[in-house]
Amino acid sequence: MNENEKDFDEKAKDFAKKTGESAKQSANEFTDGMKDAFGGSDNKKVLAGILAIVFGAFGIHKFILGYNKEGIIMLAVTLILGGITCGMGAGLTMIIGLIEGIIYLTKSDAEFYATYQIGRKPWF
Repeated sequence: MNENEKDFDEKAKDFAKKTGESAKQSANEFTDGMKDAFGGSDNKKVLAGILAIVFGAFGIHKFILGYNKEGIIMLAVTLILGGITCGMGAGLTMIIGLIEGIIYLTKSDAEFYATYQIGRKPWF
């Protein structure tokens, strides 16, 4: 390898190292920003509240909070009542989701975390 090739090789390695470090830093900043946007890494208030309002009938917000049994109940009621009544029966679970979403979003972060994530209160 001649001198120019060695110089180019060193510059390429240095560039790759700096680019990798920059990419890691950007990824960490993005992750931190997402945590802040959704109420921190442990508090899922905003995410659960929005999902409850938008997709409340399917119980997605219950799954987000770790209430799998309650999420399955809401999903089953939506699908079974929706199938029997051509979708009109799913209105009940839509209303429940809407109410829960509003409750989630109107609580303080600390109150939501204590009630729904620490206290494990599954309904309302």
